[in-house]
Amino acid sequence: MKLLISLAALVVALFFVSLLTGPAGLGMGDSLAALITGEGGPVALVMQEIRLPRALLGLMIGAALGLAGAAMQGFLRNPLAEPGLIGISSSAALGAVISLQTGLAAAFAFALPLAALAGAALSCALLLAMAGPRGGALALILAGIAISALSGALSALVLNLSPNPFAAAEIVYWMMGALSDRSMSHVWLAAPFLLCGMAALFSLGPALDGLTLGEDAAASLGIDLARSRLVLVLGTALAIGASVAVAGAVGFIGLVVPHLLRPLTGARPAKLLPAAALGGAAMLLAADIATRLIAPERDLKLGVLTALVGAPFFLHLIWKLRRLEA
Repeated sequence: MKLLISLAALVVALFFVSLLTGPAGLGMGDSLAALITGEGGPVALVMQEIRLPRALLGLMIGAALGLAGAAMQGFLRNPLAEPGLIGISSSAALGAVISLQTGLAAAFAFALPLAALAGAALSCALLLAMAGPRGGALALILAGIAISALSGALSALVLNLSPNPFAAAEIVYWMMGALSDRSMSHVWLAAPFLLCGMAALFSLGPALDGLTLGEDAAASLGIDLARSRLVLVLGTALAIGASVAVAGAVGFIGLVVPHLLRPLTGARPAKLLPAAALGGAAMLLAADIATRLIAPERDLKLGVLTALVGAPFFLHLIWKLRRLEA
């Protein structure tokens, strides 16, 4: 409980720091007053239409990424598992890439996020069909790797054949991931999918605890593994699909956060889920704040920063596992 309270306090603090950080140089009192009352002209516009959506998306997407990573690692019993393992994020990115390349994103404001959600839905259906109704963790992983590789190859093909260099540049920048230039419309579009997906993943707590004993032992305890797998895939598809739809590709949150918090939760998956959600929100909010402070004039992308932090941690994790096996 102390851990959750500490993480919640950290998230609240980072949320307010996110609201108060930006190039406009607004005062704290004026900013908060304009945010609450809606009065103050340009100050209210900056707070309500620029900073508030950015902070809300950072909170929700970070929580979704951390939670999905913890659920994925618990279900697959694989410390290297993360939300992108089953191909949802790459398929959602493919949908967004197609909308940018075809010009739909320019013709219709929400074509890009809707196309990304459609890509995630298609990937989810294909994943379940390939893994089969009774397929185990290995079938799920192999199907996800195949879908991820195919989606990545198709995205690269679109970039390779793009006749418009401006569209190609826009695709590359979008795939780097960012929370800037988002509005409350993006929040309202993504929030239902994010919240439904997170609710589904939270419900897996007892099943994940049972799976620590192995699939046979979990089945003997009355855990429906096929249903749990379906909930995992659907919940991940909703949460990660919506995240990619509005923020692009932001990696490593779902891998790093569960590993940092697992020792503090007694290695119990059910206890790790809420902690990972709060930890993911805190990490993404902190990373987004850092992008505004490190190089505000160069528009440092959020996905680039998380990769720079997460990749060395990933290598350290592999090295640690290798030493334990030696």
